[in-house]
Amino acid sequence: MRIVVALSRIFVGVLFIISGLIKLNDPLGFSYKLQEYFSPDVLNLPFLEPYALMISIFVVVFEVVLGVFLLIGYKPKFTVWSLLAMIVFFTFLTFYSAYFDKVKDCGCFGDALKLTPWESFTKDVILLVFILVLFIGEKYIKPVFTQLPTTVLALLSFIFCLWLGFHVLMHLPVVDFRAYKIGANIEEGMSTPDDAPKPIIEYSWKFDVNGKEEVIKTMGDYPSVEGDFISVETEVIDEGYQPPIYDFSIENSDGDNLTEYFLNEDNVIVIISYSLEKIEKAGAEKLSAFSKRAEGLGYKVIGLTASGDATKEKINETYGLDFEWYLCDEKALKTVVRSNPGIIEIDRGTVQQKVHWNDIETLVLPKVERKPKSFEELNKDNILYLIDGMESTKEEVDALGKTDSIKTLRFTIDDKVLDSLNTARHSSYVGFMNVILKKDSIN
Repeated sequence: MRIVVALSRIFVGVLFIISGLIKLNDPLGFSYKLQEYFSPDVLNLPFLEPYALMISIFVVVFEVVLGVFLLIGYKPKFTVWSLLAMIVFFTFLTFYSAYFDKVKDCGCFGDALKLTPWESFTKDVILLVFILVLFIGEKYIKPVFTQLPTTVLALLSFIFCLWLGFHVLMHLPVVDFRAYKIGANIEEGMSTPDDAPKPIIEYSWKFDVNGKEEVIKTMGDYPSVEGDFISVETEVIDEGYQPPIYDFSIENSDGDNLTEYFLNEDNVIVIISYSLEKIEKAGAEKLSAFSKRAEGLGYKVIGLTASGDATKEKINETYGLDFEWYLCDEKALKTVVRSNPGIIEIDRGTVQQKVHWNDIETLVLPKVERKPKSFEELNKDNILYLIDGMESTKEEVDALGKTDSIKTLRFTIDDKVLDSLNTARHSSYVGFMNVILKKDSIN
């Protein structure tokens, strides 16, 4: 029994420390997961949602500290009872989530390791068995050191956890496990490889065969049945390959999708606020000077938010901002950066830098020269053609070029002109051609 308790002690202690540290590295992310559990669709405890971050920090700090307490043998009775209470609660939570298919990922290991609801429940059941062994054999859990060193180690572990939690909240996670980490390409994260596993879907076909209902299951093929079709139900057996990024997009107020355009641009600064209503005032106050500095150095500056037009206008007016805010899913923005606001730099879709608003001064922004695109490249992009102030097409302008009716023809890719134009028209033009006709050519 002594050996079994010792092995259980090491296994449970190490696992609690690893799991707790991963979540402590990103307590804000774990709080989002708790909000999902507290929502009306899951546990229906919405009154706890405002306290999700506080609960998140308490849980993860307690988890790490209990793991340390168990390994060093500090207050074994308190430690074992606490471990048992915690694992019983988590086992209930993961079972509820799995059985009712409420939450797809329990967040047990943050973004470092994704587990399905049933995998999470299985993990908790195994842990429960090991903790019950510790509960039964609690008398075999002895301190590794004498009382003073044991107490000091216990206190230091608690202080370290509090410091780490505060540090990552004021900056960003020490280790970024998400699909938007520095060096990751967003466009690649949204794509599905050609050889990726396909979803497996089971179809349950219901027919009326001679007055009797009959259900036939297939993997998609319509069954050959001599009877009247009633209905069909589907069940996903295996979801197949799921891209790590699936809900990221950049849209203007008119609903135009500009994701591909911005992900193919160089030197783009993206200021992210998942909710402008909840934006940190101290962070918002830094954005005006920062955005002007970035634009002066040759960077394209845009904002991403899930808030509506009225809030965007109010925020821009309140804080003197002159860049345009585009729309993106709130959950996606919370995943991109754990800060409101947060800032990332992308270069052709690849994340180059990412900072919390507290660290906005640490962004390295060397002056860049925007290289004019070749005419061939521009022809593939979005260009506005105007003939005497009326919107036209490239073909019509080319046709006029073969006549003697053009008085002046000006083509520009100047950023200031295009930014003003795009803001006014809610567009994403990369070139502007203005044609003025001779008066005698107008009928």
